Amino acid sequence: MEFYIRPICIGDGKGVNELRRMPGVFENILGIPSERIKRNEDFIVSLDNDAHQFVAVAKEDSGEEKIIGTAGLNIFPNSRLRHSASIGIMVHKDFQNMGVGTRLMEAIIDIADNWLMLVRVELAVFADNEKAINLYKKFNFEIEGLKKKAAIRNGEYVDEIMMGRLNTSR
Repeated sequence: MEFYIRPICIGDGKGVNELRRMPGVFENILGIPSERIKRNEDFIVSLDNDAHQFVAVAKEDSGEEKIIGTAGLNIFPNSRLRHSASIGIMVHKDFQNMGVGTRLMEAIIDIADNWLMLVRVELAVFADNEKAINLYKKFNFEIEGLKKKAAIRNGEYVDEIMMGRLNTSR
């Protein structure tokens, strides 16, 4: 399967919305099945210079682009935290374990390390999302803590693991 990574564009809201509402994806992010396309378009339009959002795109047989993943890096606005950023990532359920997450993480880490010179990148992941935790560990993220009953999923409270990655070359 061939795909490529590019910056997110206005008009990508529909594809991002499909991902965020997809069973097999929304359970592991903070999306809900009733989320509207406008919310995602508004998010894209509102991105500022401290937000770096990428999409993974595959070409369908019809020649149309299909968004199969997205990842973002957001630099903290507080001047005392500007050496740090948080990330979020999601991959289409049918394209998981096919290298999409790895390529998106490579794009995020490249911009963090080589273009923004960030020292710290952090994230939160549901404690039972082993595939994602393994992906983050592959990029030298370490578990830093546990946030109990951090979110609601399918009528139950779930824990989040806080993970961080330090660029020790800085």
